[in-house]
Amino acid sequence: MTSVYFDASVIVSLFINDDLNERAEEFVRANSPTICLSDFAAAEFSSALSRRVRVKTLSRSQARVAFREFDLWRTTGIVALETTTADVAAADGYLRRLDLPLRTPDALNIALADRAGAALATFDEPVARCAKALGVRLAAV
Repeated sequence: MTSVYFDASVIVSLFINDDLNERAEEFVRANSPTICLSDFAAAEFSSALSRRVRVKTLSRSQARVAFREFDLWRTTGIVALETTTADVAAADGYLRRLDLPLRTPDALNIALADRAGAALATFDEPVARCAKALGVRLAAV
């Protein structure tokens, strides 16, 4: 398996028992990919957990456990990517095409995956379609 860039939709499902948790875990077990994780996707993960706590679908203690597990996971051979000005510029270019239904965070994740030469792993179908249209490989999660 090649390198795979995980967006927040996949990362959250790896650490929270949601409807896609089993699918995310099975993908990792079956493929043993080299996982690329950006600082931006890590921040999105934190935002998603924080939101779940605010809307009371996740307890504070569950979030703290997920944060600890996530932080430990990041030290286990994950390829860390720092978001660069060039990534933001690439995302801006995707958004300016005007033919893709992208939001800034999604465009930025696609740009990061592209720069890393990694397949994008996402559970967000519209994002997957946009990545494909931009020539970014997809991981079959």
